[in-house]
Amino acid sequence: MATATKNKLVQWGPAEVKSALLEKYPPKVGRKRAKQIMINEALQNETPELTANVRTIPGIITMRGCTYAGCKGVIMGPTRDIVNLVHGPIGCSFYAWLTRRNQTDAGPTGENYMNYCFSTDMQEQDIIFGGEKKLAQAIQEAYDLFHPKSIAVFATCPVGLIGDDIHTVSKNMKEKFGDCNVYAFSCEGYKGVSQSAGHHIANNQVFRHLVGQNDEVKPGKYKINLLGEYNIGGDGFEIDRIFKKCGITCISTFSGNSTYDQFASSHTADLNAVMCHRSINYVADMMETKYGIPWVKVNFIGAKATAKSLRKIAEYFGEKELIDTVEKVIAEEMPGVEAALAEITPRTENKTVMMFVGGSRAHHYKELFDELKMKTISAGYEFGHEDDYEGRQVLPNIKLDADSRNIEELEVEPDETRFKPRKSDKEMKALDKAGYKFKQYDGLAADMDKGTLIIDDLNQYEAEKLVELMKPDLFCAGIKEKYSIQKLGVPMKQLHSYDSGGPYAGFLGAVNFYQEIDRLVNSKVWGYMKAPWQKNPQLSGSFAWE
Repeated sequence: MATATKNKLVQWGPAEVKSALLEKYPPKVGRKRAKQIMINEALQNETPELTANVRTIPGIITMRGCTYAGCKGVIMGPTRDIVNLVHGPIGCSFYAWLTRRNQTDAGPTGENYMNYCFSTDMQEQDIIFGGEKKLAQAIQEAYDLFHPKSIAVFATCPVGLIGDDIHTVSKNMKEKFGDCNVYAFSCEGYKGVSQSAGHHIANNQVFRHLVGQNDEVKPGKYKINLLGEYNIGGDGFEIDRIFKKCGITCISTFSGNSTYDQFASSHTADLNAVMCHRSINYVADMMETKYGIPWVKVNFIGAKATAKSLRKIAEYFGEKELIDTVEKVIAEEMPGVEAALAEITPRTENKTVMMFVGGSRAHHYKELFDELKMKTISAGYEFGHEDDYEGRQVLPNIKLDADSRNIEELEVEPDETRFKPRKSDKEMKALDKAGYKFKQYDGLAADMDKGTLIIDDLNQYEAEKLVELMKPDLFCAGIKEKYSIQKLGVPMKQLHSYDSGGPYAGFLGAVNFYQEIDRLVNSKVWGYMKAPWQKNPQLSGSFAWE
């Protein structure tokens, strides 16, 4: 390992690395995986096509999560005053309980149900005879104990297999209570190829049952919604701090540090700012169609990206007061960032990193690594679609397959009374002439260097092979990969739940991240890491005869 860590220059070309990743597979498997491994040979969106959002090959140890994980764990998990009730065996509920380090501020009411693990705890007899009565009892019990504004019901795999009608049960209980909105998500784990399907299902039901329920006009100026921000490690708190300093009013966050009323009032905002494209673009599109709220892609991961996103929001509103305030805030925040970079960059420059995380996360964090002058040599998503890699301009060419058709597409029409274009045609044309882009995401490939490897749905074997061949200074992924990578003698940063770190968003978060990465890539301990079989000789055995 000492020799491997000393020689950091990658001796393998991208084509050779791709070939080495595929050589152990049977021919049919190799042909399929080859379509999901792309050498980034051209920039500015003129990239080769990458196959994504397809089923993982049986037998491969994927890093993906299930549909239920995307719906309950990612989208609805960070909501603090909605009781999230899982209909299924207790293991599913426990798996999605407090695993993502979503933080919340309970606010003046003190309502926070994130500390609780709600489940119907289905047993064998419920699977045989049906669990609808047990579900109704559980909803009643949750209502009696907490009197929440809302109860959300989530289906797990057994529920879909036995056919429990969770939507009718929820509807009946909503009518019975009168003051509690009860609705359900058909998010059985097997329903899609990854957790992406769960995001889509969650977005549909949030839009159908929550968005638009409260027409009360909230106080404040420059009203936006922040979509696809989950307040992991306190990211949302740092972004809120910056918004308040700039005078920007965040009506709702989908769904970090979120509340029922935020969702219900979100249609009153004037702009949707989208962070994680894959988890939330569905609801952004539907809100634009129904209420006339345009959306733009932003990124608050990275100091320069944060400044760029703030300027983008200010440019949309076009008022000098906001533009000047944003520039003042940036001027106040950047000296601390620049001082940290001046100290740390000499130790991180030219270090190499690989990132395999959720949809948009690799794209977001590349901004931070660029600021540290580190080189991203390979990246990819667990649940990305083609447009997450190649940009939204490829959407018209994506064919609907059986798995995607399995997820409901809501038919949305402009609201008769509440549809209101936020900008006049003249204002929109002026923004367009100035180069302002709505509904645009260029994807990961456009930001990756030429010749780098972009890999969809990376698996455990490929991850270890990449480390062996390319010898990165840092590997970023999720909890499932963490310890196997560390055993190879490479520092591993968990970017799904941040281990015990964060926040990493905004200006202060960027400084936190610089310091964390500095500690990781410059620690000598990784060079001494050896697996037990590397330390001691292999045991030998022999037969003993009487």
